Amino acid sequence: MAKFIVSLSPHAHGTDSVERNMYGVLIALLPALLVSFYFFGIGSAIVCATSVLACVFFEWAINRFILKNPRNVVADGSAVLTGVLLGFNLPSNLPVWIIIIGALVAIGVGKMTFGGLGCNLFNPALVGRCFLLVSFPAQMTSWPIAGQLTSYLDAETGATPLSVMKWAIKSNDPSVLQQLPDAWHLLVGHTADGAGTIGEVCALALLLGLVYMLWKKIITWHIPVSIIATVIVLSGLCHLANPIYADPLSVIFSGGLMLGAIFMATDYVTSPMSAKGQLVYGVGIGLLTVVIRNWGAYPEGMSFAILIMNAMTPLINTYIKPKRFGEVVKK
Repeated sequence: MAKFIVSLSPHAHGTDSVERNMYGVLIALLPALLVSFYFFGIGSAIVCATSVLACVFFEWAINRFILKNPRNVVADGSAVLTGVLLGFNLPSNLPVWIIIIGALVAIGVGKMTFGGLGCNLFNPALVGRCFLLVSFPAQMTSWPIAGQLTSYLDAETGATPLSVMKWAIKSNDPSVLQQLPDAWHLLVGHTADGAGTIGEVCALALLLGLVYMLWKKIITWHIPVSIIATVIVLSGLCHLANPIYADPLSVIFSGGLMLGAIFMATDYVTSPMSAKGQLVYGVGIGLLTVVIRNWGAYPEGMSFAILIMNAMTPLINTYIKPKRFGEVVKK
């Protein structure tokens, strides 16, 4: 006799899954990963591999020995993605032991403390990155010059474009901005000075990942476009008001703005559910990024801006909700 299965609605099932989306984002990150190997060589390989292996190990160990969860949670790809994103937010000469500490904080504190995937309030990779930035500021702000393919700990370092922008503001001297690479080199990859973190060296590679994720409908346009548009408008106004502030193209192609807007801020768990909420969220991130970059203590503000707006996500979801199905519209 046929067995009837009784379950609550909805009964329509799609092809979406956690694994599909996680591995889709990993595929979108491949261009930036390959570019990082091209610019940083062995340093990029060591940092990324260490970060991924450490994140996978800590997630497995916490689930197995602390949470006593027999399910294989590593296979969904979320730990691998956290490892890649954490590695992308680190300099290519960071010692292995510091990377392992960052992975432990990202997985153990940023993710598993809240209950694991789907329960975390903050982006785990950014939690690990900001912890390392506060705890090891010297190592986390030492930027190897791109092109030293075989160098790791002894790589020659230099000033990043964001450091140049910050110095122009502090010195009140717009001529300092002449040291910046032009917009084209910032887009395709700059090698003359310190390039920054592994994942931010080439904005074009990150934009290719954005196109792929939009094509596969892994994310929508609302968050990345609202962040980038807000930064362009605000940085353009600052530049028009005072030439000590960099032009909008230099601002959006520098630092981790593209990496954050495309891959970090769009995290499903820590971003709003509705389209309107995502626009508010993106505008907030763009505004905070410009404020921190121009008037804060750190040259980069993207990580802090995303974490602050992560904390605002529950409030946004409360007050900006999707329209209820079947709701009667009052005239």
